[in-house]
Amino acid sequence: MDASIFLKAKGLKNKILFTLFILCVFRLGSYITIPGINSLALNEFASANSSGILGIFNTLSGGSLSRMSIFALSIVPYITASIVMQLLSVTIKALEELKKEGEVGRKKISQYTRYLTVILSVVQAYGIAVGLEQAHGSYGSIVTVPSIFFKISAVSTLVVGTILLMWLGEQISAKGIGNGISLIIFSGIVSGLPQAFISVFELVKTGSMHPMTLVAILAAVFVLIYFIVFMERGQRRIPVHYPKRQKGNKMFGGGSTHMPLKINTAGVIPPIFASSILSFPATIMNFMTVGEEESIFESIMIHLGRGKPLYLLIYISFIVFFCFFYTAVVFNSNETADNLKRNGGFLYGRRPGAQTAAYLDHVLTRLTVIGAVYVAFVCVLPEYVFSKYSIPFYLGGTSFLIVVNVVMDTFVQIQSALFSYQYEGLMKKARLGRI
Repeated sequence: MDASIFLKAKGLKNKILFTLFILCVFRLGSYITIPGINSLALNEFASANSSGILGIFNTLSGGSLSRMSIFALSIVPYITASIVMQLLSVTIKALEELKKEGEVGRKKISQYTRYLTVILSVVQAYGIAVGLEQAHGSYGSIVTVPSIFFKISAVSTLVVGTILLMWLGEQISAKGIGNGISLIIFSGIVSGLPQAFISVFELVKTGSMHPMTLVAILAAVFVLIYFIVFMERGQRRIPVHYPKRQKGNKMFGGGSTHMPLKINTAGVIPPIFASSILSFPATIMNFMTVGEEESIFESIMIHLGRGKPLYLLIYISFIVFFCFFYTAVVFNSNETADNLKRNGGFLYGRRPGAQTAAYLDHVLTRLTVIGAVYVAFVCVLPEYVFSKYSIPFYLGGTSFLIVVNVVMDTFVQIQSALFSYQYEGLMKKARLGRI
C-alpha cells in the first residue's frame, strides 16, 4: 500500500498518536513509587526473587513491580477477572444466558469484570503490603515505617493504579488503535529489552559469552518469531453451506462460506497459567530456605529450577493440559452447531445438530494437539537456551507469544483502517465523476 495514503489518513494518525500518548502515560506512571518504601532494600529483594513468579509479573508490568510503583499490579487483576468470568459464564446458567443477549449482555459482563477486578486488586494489594512489611535484607526493612497507615496508603494506591490502567486500556480500544489491554502488556514487556540487550553485550564484552553464541541466539530469535507468525496465522477452514430460500417469487440466501478454526485457539493463556503455577513453589521456597542448608526445600528448588529436566517436563504437561482446557472453555461446539442450524447453515455430509457438533469437536481436538505442541515448543526452547547460557533477563516463550500476537493484531487494524480510508476516497471520486 502506498505510504502517501497513510500520510493523508489524518484520523488514523490521530489514533496512533493517542495510543502512543497513553502508553507514555503508562511508562511514566511505572516510575512513580508508592510512599514509605526503602528503595535499596526493595532492589535487593527484587534481585533475589527475580527467578520466581515475581520475575514473571515484573516482566509483564514493565519493571513496575520491582520498583513498587503505582502500577505494580499492572493489568494482571483485570486479565484474571476476565478469565474467571469466562469460566463462570460456562458453569453458571444466568451468566451463560446473559452472554447470549448480545451487546447488552456483553456490557453487563464487562461491568461485572470491572467489579471483580477491583476485588482482586484489593486482595493482591493487601498481600503485597503485608509481604513488604515482613521483608528484610542487608539494607533493613523494605517499608520504612510499618503501620496500618502504610497498608491503607499502599492498598489504595495500587488499586487506583490498576483501575487507571484498566481505564487507559479501554480508552485505547475506543479512541486509539489496537487492543488497549494487550498494548499495555506489550509495552511493559518491550520496555525491558534495551537493558536486556545492554546486559548481553556486556557479557560478550567481558568474555563471558562468545560472540558467535550471541549471533546464534539472535538468529534463533528471528526464526522463532517467523515460526510464531506462521502458526498463529494458520487455520483450518471448514466449508459451511446455506441453502436458497424462496419467498414468493424471489429466491433469497444460498451460497457457501467457511468457518475458520485457529491452530492455537487458547492463545497465550496456557503458558501464563503454567509458568505462574510452576513459579509459586520456587517463590515460596526462597522464603522458607533462608538460613537453612542442605534442606529438602533446597533439593526441590534445584530440581524445579528453570531449564531443569523436571521443570521442563512439568511445564510441558501444564501447557498441554491448559491448551485443551481453555479451548474447551472458549469454543462450545454444541452452541456453534445450534447457531448454524438456527441460521440454516450445514456442513457437507454432516447432519445439523449433534453430528455437526461431534465433527467440530473431532477437528478442534486434532488442531489443539498441534497447537499444544507448538506452544510447548515455543515456551520451552527459550527456557532451555536462557538457562544454559545464563542470560541475565527473563524473556520466555510467553513474552514472545504476547509480543508477536499484539504486533500482528495491531498491524491488521492499521491495514484495515488504511483500506477503509482508501475505499472512502475512491467513493468520493466516483460521486464527483457522476456530477
